[in-house]
Amino acid sequence: MSSPNQIPSVSVSYARDGSSTQANALGMRPMQELAYQKRGEQYLLIKSPPASGKSRALMFIALDKLVNQKLKQAIVVVPERSIGASFQNEPLSKFGFFADWNVEGKWNLCDAAGSENGSKVESVSKFLESDDKVLVCTHATFRSAMEKFGADVFDERLIAVDEFHHISANPDNRLGEHVRQLMARDKTHLVAMTGSYFRGDAEAVLHPDDESKFDTVTYTYYQQLNGYQYLKQLDIGYFFYSGSYVDDITKVLDSDLKTILHIPHVASRESTRRGKDTEVSEILGTLGIWKGKDPVTGFDLVERADGRILKVADLVDDGPDRHAKVLAALKDPTQKNNREHVDIIIALGMAKEGFDWIWCEHALTVGYRSSLTEIIQIIGRATRDAPGKTRARFTNLIAEPDASEQAVTEAVNDTLKAIAASLLMEQVLAPRFEFKPKNPNNGPTPGYDYGPGGYDPEKTNMGYNPTTGQIQLEIKGLAEPKSKEAERICREDLNELVTAFVQDKPSLEKGLFAGEELVPEELTQVRMGKIIQEKFPNLDTEDREAVRQHAIAALNFVQQAKKVLNEGEGAISGATGGDETKNTSLIDGVRKFAMDVRELDIDLIDRINPFGEAYAILAKSMSEERLKLVAEVIAAKRTTLTPDDAKDLAVRAFRFKKERGRLPSATSQDPWEKRMAEGAAAFVRFKDEGRYD
Repeated sequence: MSSPNQIPSVSVSYARDGSSTQANALGMRPMQELAYQKRGEQYLLIKSPPASGKSRALMFIALDKLVNQKLKQAIVVVPERSIGASFQNEPLSKFGFFADWNVEGKWNLCDAAGSENGSKVESVSKFLESDDKVLVCTHATFRSAMEKFGADVFDERLIAVDEFHHISANPDNRLGEHVRQLMARDKTHLVAMTGSYFRGDAEAVLHPDDESKFDTVTYTYYQQLNGYQYLKQLDIGYFFYSGSYVDDITKVLDSDLKTILHIPHVASRESTRRGKDTEVSEILGTLGIWKGKDPVTGFDLVERADGRILKVADLVDDGPDRHAKVLAALKDPTQKNNREHVDIIIALGMAKEGFDWIWCEHALTVGYRSSLTEIIQIIGRATRDAPGKTRARFTNLIAEPDASEQAVTEAVNDTLKAIAASLLMEQVLAPRFEFKPKNPNNGPTPGYDYGPGGYDPEKTNMGYNPTTGQIQLEIKGLAEPKSKEAERICREDLNELVTAFVQDKPSLEKGLFAGEELVPEELTQVRMGKIIQEKFPNLDTEDREAVRQHAIAALNFVQQAKKVLNEGEGAISGATGGDETKNTSLIDGVRKFAMDVRELDIDLIDRINPFGEAYAILAKSMSEERLKLVAEVIAAKRTTLTPDDAKDLAVRAFRFKKERGRLPSATSQDPWEKRMAEGAAAFVRFKDEGRYD
């Protein structure tokens, strides 16, 4: 039995200053207070991590809209019935607020009996005709009500959509289409809430024109975890294994840790094909000797070698009686604060979104999940704050590529997806960036710490605001956004662009395996520029370039900070052990990189391969034979310059001529200038051949 090979994790430590759990005079935590300040907005989008208090933030906002803004009613829409429990009665006045949150039992349709398309839809109609104020229902019930009654019945009401990432700008997405109908009518207030604004299929949640109407409240993972009372370290680890995952599961499953284990989908590469119930039985066998089931909870009882009895909740067994018993035991409110109630939860499609088990220390997932949203939701299960819980981790156990497999290309794709998810999570866990062009009129911004020497007008400066968790960086030659939409994108959507970029397979493959042939600007300028053009077609050329520069800077600064730390103290490396990191590690890494370069300008940032550090980590974690196999698979797909690529390079060549007064030279020593010249020449050739419309 071989040990799984490890991609060293993202490992970030936080200040643990308790700020994100402290309430103000109205009983609001910082994120809730931030959202409440925007309560007057007709369209409000709240982007905030799991466990940050979005449900209660909505209660504060909804009550103000009902009482002070004179809206008729509030309807809370959740993706599944279990999440409706988050919106049950709360005595908010007990903590200083002016009113309590009350939902009459008959209007919490997540608890009521009835079919989604039948009696519950009629209940929505009766509620709209009543004088009662709050209704809670599922996305499915709301969709059916919209289709049956139309958008106008929701005039002068608040519609609050929880887990908003379930909608998309695709016209076939019914909930998304209903939201657009409400916005087109413009007589309804909307509050959208999400802890993971990414879609694994890279499809926009909202059309840019619709999203621009929303005022956004963003509360980052960094702010959330930095302000916890107990949890101070979060690790994200990826491990490769060969053979059956069950044989290697104990190498990553520590039964001393409170764990949620997601086994692979039955049709996935990682599945043993022996059946999901058989896999669960085999996992229980690796933990110890099975001693039966608890008659009250339905939990499996497993005796470890040291005599300790583990309580394991099996959510994979979907037999109605057993499943209901286990689920009820997990939801028992009297056990919420009992750390010893259960030790391990094994699930397949459950225990993700909205599942609240504060004691979870380890989210272990076998097989790659195709949706980045799903990964973020799973990680969120482990990031709750709880007494005595100082460290949490997410581990993804992945079958490594094997030349004997027929589906070797699929295995390579899973490897690349795992790397993409790692890069995204590094970005999500980092502080927010605010980039400014360096010019002589700049000065220090109040609230920012510029390091021991303070702000220096002669240099490019890096400041950190510990209250907001923001890093401010001056970059010479940085383009500024001109339109309000471009400003909003630079302020709110850089992570979304990084998500699209790291999921772009041609970029990832080239960045990881092109070696010395790589010209980084082909990725940072051409590929990222193309992604921005596709996502935001209404932006003009100058704004697209400004957005591109901000997005690449955000990605490359996180990667370079990691590189600095790995070369120094190793503060963001190693998933299993090693010294505990300082809570300022990433900030120190960014500052060291910014201060070490002779001049921090956008050209330097564009010349950095965004995937260089990912390759360095992969090379350490995968055997030389397997790494060579992956490189060969990717090299076999490599193509020559396409007409689209040539056109993109020709656009860059034209900009080069505008800036420097000459065309790029095909004999230049600068590889990027040479590549632009090749692209421009190919563009002319393709045009002469009639390859463009």
